[in-house]
Amino acid sequence: MYTIVRDAAQTFADTLIAAAATPMTTDRRTDTEVTKSYFESLVSTGADGLAVAVHTGRPPVLDMPTRAELVSVACSMTPIVVTGVSSAEGGPDEREWPILAARAGASALLVFASAGESVGTALGRYDELWNSTGLPLIAFDLYSNPYSLDELSELLDHPAVAAFKPARLYDAVACQDAIALARERGRCVLSGEDRMLGPSLMWGAQGALVGLAAATVRPTAALISAHRDGDARAFLRASSAVDALAVSTFRQPWDGYVQRMLWIAADEGLIPSEYAVDPLRPAGLHDAEHDEVIAAARRAHEILSSGDA
Repeated sequence: MYTIVRDAAQTFADTLIAAAATPMTTDRRTDTEVTKSYFESLVSTGADGLAVAVHTGRPPVLDMPTRAELVSVACSMTPIVVTGVSSAEGGPDEREWPILAARAGASALLVFASAGESVGTALGRYDELWNSTGLPLIAFDLYSNPYSLDELSELLDHPAVAAFKPARLYDAVACQDAIALARERGRCVLSGEDRMLGPSLMWGAQGALVGLAAATVRPTAALISAHRDGDARAFLRASSAVDALAVSTFRQPWDGYVQRMLWIAADEGLIPSEYAVDPLRPAGLHDAEHDEVIAAARRAHEILSSGDA
């Protein structure tokens, strides 16, 4: 394994990387100071690193300069900055983006699967990403385009892969099998399992890269810390707090979690309410959910503070 990849794997262990949203208005306008304040809040409340312009950050609606600015702002407050890239080349902008991200200071690339592609195509893309950027890669197994274990085995064997992120939503068996495979290959596992985060840590994940940490960071940070320290009582309490939040934010429509986390971020004062807009909000998400989501976030804090489990 390349030295930079090995070092990245060691850096990722026992960390919480918050998959940050991108604060923007209804006309898709971003603001550097709003973004900076939001990112600072995530780090100051427990995130060890930031993943920006990944799915939670809605990269399809962001131009390349805006994405690069997000990376640069994140790099000003943490050395662990991940951004997302596709396992397919895509158009000219998508081919250029990994190089721009590296120049902006990104420390790793989270590689999304593309629908219908072969493992050979993905491996070729891994080669290209490594050769063009020199950045370690995080292989991403997402429920919407899941890999078979055989396919995943080939990807995890790529020498540029420092870590693996499973996000199988509610497929516990697939998650367990994939984590075991990644650990056998010596790869750090960063759980993306917002709805089964505690169990995924017990199954072998060493840290987390989750949209659940786009707001209300402390419960998730406490869960990672308790797991690292082997504190069973604290782990149970933090897991109860995380689950209280996840059950209200990660549910159908599944992609509504971005808007739900933005609602919470605004309620917590992390961003102004006019910047709590998801431009890709699914049609099935209704504003009637708002109060319930906010109550769940507040309940998560109460559980963590009170010691209830």
